[in-house]
Amino acid sequence: MATPSQWLAGARPRTLPAAVSPVVAGSGAAYVAGQVSPLVAVLCLVVALALQVGVNYANDYSDGIRGTDAVRVGPMRLVGSGAARPSSVKRAAFSSFGAAAAAGLAVVWLSGHWWLVVVGAAAILAAWFYTGGKRPYGYAGLGEVVVFVFFGLVAVMGTTYVQADRVTTVSFVTAVAVGLVACQVLVANNLRDITGDREVGKRTLATRLGDRGTRVLYLVMSIVVAVAVVLLAAVTTWWALLALGGVLMLGVATRSIVAGATGRDLITVLALTGMSELVMSFGLSIGWLIR
Repeated sequence: MATPSQWLAGARPRTLPAAVSPVVAGSGAAYVAGQVSPLVAVLCLVVALALQVGVNYANDYSDGIRGTDAVRVGPMRLVGSGAARPSSVKRAAFSSFGAAAAAGLAVVWLSGHWWLVVVGAAAILAAWFYTGGKRPYGYAGLGEVVVFVFFGLVAVMGTTYVQADRVTTVSFVTAVAVGLVACQVLVANNLRDITGDREVGKRTLATRLGDRGTRVLYLVMSIVVAVAVVLLAAVTTWWALLALGGVLMLGVATRSIVAGATGRDLITVLALTGMSELVMSFGLSIGWLIR
């Protein structure tokens, strides 16, 4: 039986920034659109948190039973380390997905947009099949694309939509910025694990692009994020430049990536990237609130 600290390790430290950021940013965009619902925002946060925790446990389970965690630099995995039974981790994953579904149905009921049930189901399926199933898309180099779609476009614009009843240009540009940083977390993660993933045949985007190509991708994403923040400030309020605090953090992480950080040094990059997403999202929303 795993200890509480081991289960916490399975949930991962970067879970909170990854889940909170799109909801904060999407709610800020809803405020710009003229309509915010605190209750719906909180429920969206529950959905995001439960999905993020669920996908962490699902990845732990699926990678563990495949043996792809045998060579690992990052945080301990429950199944791969033998700290917990695979069946227990699998139950934790599905319990989290169940909590996300329940909160999501509450959002649908309050907003009246019942077609969003399909979107929610797709999000849960995407969370499971990232490393689950016979042909996980995470092993085919598509992880970053799905993260951008669901933890960027869907999470941010969906949060705006269920509160303001419309998707705006501001919410779209915000979703692009948040989604790209979410992708950068995965890019840095896969760059850290590139050697081990190659050894076990895990074909992530990093193994396909190679070390240099992955670093260039991270740099390009950082540039686009910075441009998006300035663009958002230009079309809303210059107070939105408070988000540059997050961009500066991302710049520090990017500098390490470009300088050739490897192994455990990339764990610091991961932490900086995750926190930059959170600081950027709060910076945008606070700037919009005080405009």
